[in-house]
Amino acid sequence: MIHEFASQFVIRNKQLMFNKDQEAGKNGGTIIAQGVKVEGDFVSDGNVVIEGEVSGSVKTSGFLEVGEAAKIKASVSAGEALVAGEVLGNLTVSGKLDLLETSRVEGDIEASILSVAPGAKINGQITMNGKRSVEPAV
Repeated sequence: MIHEFASQFVIRNKQLMFNKDQEAGKNGGTIIAQGVKVEGDFVSDGNVVIEGEVSGSVKTSGFLEVGEAAKIKASVSAGEALVAGEVLGNLTVSGKLDLLETSRVEGDIEASILSVAPGAKINGQITMNGKRSVEPAV
């Protein structure tokens, strides 16, 4: 059960391991649970999991996971991200962005590496900011 306090949000901190490339316990993580609503600017240096609703802006230098039930009405900036839910706003990822089949993005996307699963919905411009490792054939 989620208890209400202050602006109706609860954030639980715990150690998270997101993928094999990140060391377990290297960065603490923040979870915004399903049923939780956060309004305002959300800033983190660590990994973030969003299962609830966020309005405003989301910024993390770590890994961002947007759960299938999540709804974000915000500009989003992350080091890497995996999106299964809804993002209404621009999405800027300095590393890899994975959009799963249940994801919906209404806004511009900027990423170095982009993976889009069949069924993912995108309405916006996509800019790839990665550097080419091989020059194209002429």
